[in-house]
This record gives sequence, C-alpha cells and structure tokens, in this order.
Amino acid sequence: MPRLLVDLTPLKESPDFARLWWGLGISNFGAQLTVMAVGLEVYDITKSTFHVGLLGLSALIPLVLLGLYGGALVDAYDRRKVALTTSTALWIITAVLAVQAWLGVRNVVVLYVIVALQSACFAVNNPARQAIIPRLVRPELMPAANSLMGLTGNLAFSLGPLTGAVLVQYVGYATAYSIDALLYLAALFAVFKLPSMRPQTVQETGELAPTRRVGVRSVLDGFAYLKTQADVRMTFLVDLCAMIFASPKVLLPAIGVVALGGGSTTVGILTTGAAIGGLLASAFSGGLTGVIQQGKVITYAITAWGLSIVLFGIIVVSAGQTNPQEPKWALIIAASCALVLAGASDQISAVFRQTILQTATPDHMRGRLQGVFIVVVAGGPRLGEVWLGLEATWWGEGTAAIVGGLTCLFALWLLVWRQRSFFRYDASRVVAQF
Repeated sequence: MPRLLVDLTPLKESPDFARLWWGLGISNFGAQLTVMAVGLEVYDITKSTFHVGLLGLSALIPLVLLGLYGGALVDAYDRRKVALTTSTALWIITAVLAVQAWLGVRNVVVLYVIVALQSACFAVNNPARQAIIPRLVRPELMPAANSLMGLTGNLAFSLGPLTGAVLVQYVGYATAYSIDALLYLAALFAVFKLPSMRPQTVQETGELAPTRRVGVRSVLDGFAYLKTQADVRMTFLVDLCAMIFASPKVLLPAIGVVALGGGSTTVGILTTGAAIGGLLASAFSGGLTGVIQQGKVITYAITAWGLSIVLFGIIVVSAGQTNPQEPKWALIIAASCALVLAGASDQISAVFRQTILQTATPDHMRGRLQGVFIVVVAGGPRLGEVWLGLEATWWGEGTAAIVGGLTCLFALWLLVWRQRSFFRYDASRVVAQF
C-alpha cells in the first residue's frame, strides 16, 4: 500500500535522519512521561489546580523569550554543536528532576525552576533540530520526513501521558523521571552521530554569509526577512487562526463535568481523540509525499479543522448543561470522533506548514524562522485558551466552540483572499537553499 501508508523513503535514504527519527521518537515518549508526572507531583504537593497551571506559565515565558534568540544562535554556529550542547543540558536537567524526586525534596518552587530550565534549553534545541532536517533529506521528501516526525510525536502524545500516570500511581515520581532520563539518551546519541552542520556560506549557496553576532540585530534581521516572504509568513498566520480562535483544549474540563459527564475520564478520552487523529493522519500519509500545491492543502486542512470544531461544539450543545451524574457515552464517542477529525486535519496542516518553512527559507535564515515558529506554536494556543475561556463565560463551552470554529474559518479565508499567492503556492517552483 505504498500510496496510503507513510512514506519511509527518508529513513531508507538518510541513515542520519533515521537515527534522529527514532532517537527523538523515544525521547519524546519519555518527555510525555515527565509532563504528566510533574503536573501530578505539583498537584500532590499543593492540592491546587492553579499551581498546576503555573507550570504552563513557567514553561511558556522562557520558551517565548529564548525562542527567537535560540534561532539566531542556530544561524550563527554549527547546528550539530548547538543541538548537542542543549540536548546534553536537557538530559542533565531531567536527571536533576529524578534526583530531587529520589531525595524527596517535594518543593513546588524547585519544580517550577526545573521546568523553566527545560523550556529554555528546548527553545534553542528545537530550532536547531528543525534546521538540521532539511540538510539530511531531499526537498521533495520533506513532506514524508515531516509526516514521519509527526507519527512518533503523536504516538508519544497518545501513549506517554497515560503511561506516565500509571507509572506515578504504581512506582512513583522518581521512577517516572528516571525512565525519561534513560530514554533521552537515545536523542543524545542520535545528535552525537550527526555530521557537522555549520550554516552554509556565500561561497556554497550564493547567499549572504551568516554573521556570528548573536543579538537583537540578528533577531530583527530574521523578522525583516520574514516581512519579504509573504507565503512563509502566511504559514504562521493561518496557524494562529486555528490556534487562537478554535483550540478547544481549555473547554474540555468543564465539558467533562457540565455537559457530557465523566469528569477527568471524559477529558482524557477527548484529549486522546485529537492525538489519535494526528497519529492516523501520519500513519496514512503516503499520498502526501508528491503534493506540490501545498498552500491549497494547508488551507483545506485548516478549513476541515474549523468545521470539526464546529461539529464538536454542536455535539456539546446538544447535550445541554445538565451536570449529568453518569457519562453520556454516545455523545462522548461522537465528540471524540469530531476531535479525531480535528487532530488529523491539524497534522496535515502541520506537515506542509513545516515543509514550506524548511524548503522555502534559505539555510542561513532557517534557525531564526524556526525560532519564530516555536514562539507561534507555544504562544498561539495560550492566547486561544484566554479567548475561548472568555467566550465560554459568555455563551457556554459548546457555543464557544461553534463560534470559535466559525471565526477560524472567516479569518482563514480572509487571509487567503488577501494573499492569493499562498493558495497558489507550488512547491515544484521553490528553489530550496540546501
């Protein structure tokens, strides 16, 4: 079934990409163990959902502040060295997290600091890794490579939190953190085995040579370049439409209690539905490899996302706000299916947004634009939580999802109408700077 199942050609052609793929896949699973375990530990210490929410703030602030600077670092120095240095730091921080658990420190401030340090290192590590991939894989195989990365990522999101919760319940926080530290060695090994990845110079590509000055000017140069690249810029804007107006995660806890019943169990089922959708889209992405009209695919995928969220909202509204004592399983299953569709649509959009960013951006700018990308990915959903949370206080969770999905569709097509070249984007005409 070569045109249906995920295209494995990048793994066959590039041993370096294959090592990076399985190394990051294993480490991502371990990271999800820690995400679940650290949230549970904070709640165990404080008995406060608010304090658990502060974990997200602890991670978001350094990610946004250092994401842009990290991208500038990636464009100035050997990307393998940057990735290896930050990967080593991430492993050490994870080991410290395990040690504090074994010692029984149980101090929420310590956990906040550790999470902030992890996020700061990730803000540099992620742009480095993403800027490396186009140097390992041919341009025409980038959709397949990004689908493969999405496959392991969604698998980690599907199984990691559940596994982390089980580990915490039966063997404790220290063991969960220790397993994460052990699994992260796979990523460390994969990055260590990479060849040198210094940014390409003017002699190699005809581009302006990168500067080794890393500061505000370097970051501003990245924004100045982005201002001239309308199609690349649109990949950020259309994603913000989906994340700000129609990301339903913040609505799920109340929906699990007020509308569908089942509480945290229902929230877990709905959350897993979106991850399963992304997993299925990645697993059956073989037909995406040869797509060249990538702007159209992104537009249609985000349209499907918005419609899926509208459908999800309609299902929730049909349940009413009755605070059911028993779960409404038929509606829970229907709502989960809507979120499966949303997750699949989001994954298809993500594959081609990342592909355009990686192939249409010259090598000496990839790190800085990946830095912008990580800020958008981190900040968009947080803004969306505020916006949909506000809408939910006005109209209720189900109506907020319907309005959010419709707003996403309106904003998306308004942007596409104003920037028609994005809808006509043809990957075969892109001269990628490799």
